[in-house]
Amino acid sequence: MNRLTASIAASGFACFALLYTPQPVMPQIAAEFGLGPAAASLALSAATLALAVVVVPIAMLSERAGRRPVIVVSVLVAAVLGLVLPFAPNYEVFLLLRVLQGVAAAGVPAASMAYLADELDRNGLGAAMGAMIAGNSLGGMAGRLVAGMTSDWLGWRGSVLLAGVFGLVAALVVVFFLPKAQSRPKRAPSGMKAALKDPVLLSLYVVAVLLVGAFISFYNVAGFQLSGPAWLETLVFLFYGFGSTSAAFAGRLADRFGRGRVLLLCIGVLAAGALASLVWVPLGLAIVTAGFFASHTTASGWVGARAPEHARGHASGLYLAGFYVGSSVGGTSGSTAYEEWGWGGLVLVIIGWLSLAAMLVLNTSSAQKSSARVTRGSSGAIAVLPSRGRSGAPSTMPTETARVSAGTSTTIANGNGPPS
Repeated sequence: MNRLTASIAASGFACFALLYTPQPVMPQIAAEFGLGPAAASLALSAATLALAVVVVPIAMLSERAGRRPVIVVSVLVAAVLGLVLPFAPNYEVFLLLRVLQGVAAAGVPAASMAYLADELDRNGLGAAMGAMIAGNSLGGMAGRLVAGMTSDWLGWRGSVLLAGVFGLVAALVVVFFLPKAQSRPKRAPSGMKAALKDPVLLSLYVVAVLLVGAFISFYNVAGFQLSGPAWLETLVFLFYGFGSTSAAFAGRLADRFGRGRVLLLCIGVLAAGALASLVWVPLGLAIVTAGFFASHTTASGWVGARAPEHARGHASGLYLAGFYVGSSVGGTSGSTAYEEWGWGGLVLVIIGWLSLAAMLVLNTSSAQKSSARVTRGSSGAIAVLPSRGRSGAPSTMPTETARVSAGTSTTIANGNGPPS
């Protein structure tokens, strides 16, 4: 792992450690302010919805100001707000600070995907995305563990403060180690148009909404479903370690076998985890976590590889906007379903969302194959080139042997290979 990839992973670690800290202490927050599960989930949804609203403008800002300055300012401001958060005198002020923290944190995901796509060879992009999302996963796990494991002794305010200190230390690591960009982002006035006109990218934005909504819904209500002291219930967040492993593994699989096939497999793992939770909730959460982070790695890598070079920032921003809309709106909707129908009702809702996501991926893969134009090179080999949604397609495509040895997922030869 090179310095850029490691630093981007560290920035995601800091951002997600701060963003999801309140999740394991939601029952305590609800008890102090007299809230139900749906209302308490706003402690998380307020930040992620704010992030979803501003992530596209900040991604566009990173095209002009540069990726690194946006990431550095983002992690520092989010960390400072994390230190102020536990001193909120009431729930309204707490939510306002969470909104501001979500806005501040938006710079990390808004610039990170495009930063990697700008600086790295496309053949290794899947593995780099896997490392980035592994950092996100570990950060989310660490923030939750710090808050949840100490809340019985420090109260939710003390535990959130401790997590804020932890986040600040991680943010300082990013400031000192994130390297400067080797190339400036390529800007073009048609970048947003290109990111919006490709049906493959549009489908992936919606898939992000559905997948993260399913995932966050489970964790939002896990504390209400499980019984025992807060520190014991918090141990379920150790499952994020599975997410880190599966993210790195899925990135390599997608580079080799194609993102469409791997994404369908990961959605299937998510669905299997949802059903397994009906038997034993911790088992289901472990499988869901592995499936979700593998899915997110595959889908985000697909966006980075699919988007034209001048539209990478815009496409990454739109994907992440969908991601955090799913986290906020989907997470709150799932909490409401749990409040109304219990855990079994939540599982049925989640299965419905995952089924829709799988259908979108299948339709996207079919449309990509049917819209390809077939050309024949001088060697006589047939090369299938996407006719829409890409810019700057090479005039000469590699042979099937070269493609496999390079580990790329471009569709070659008979048109039946996996989509990229």
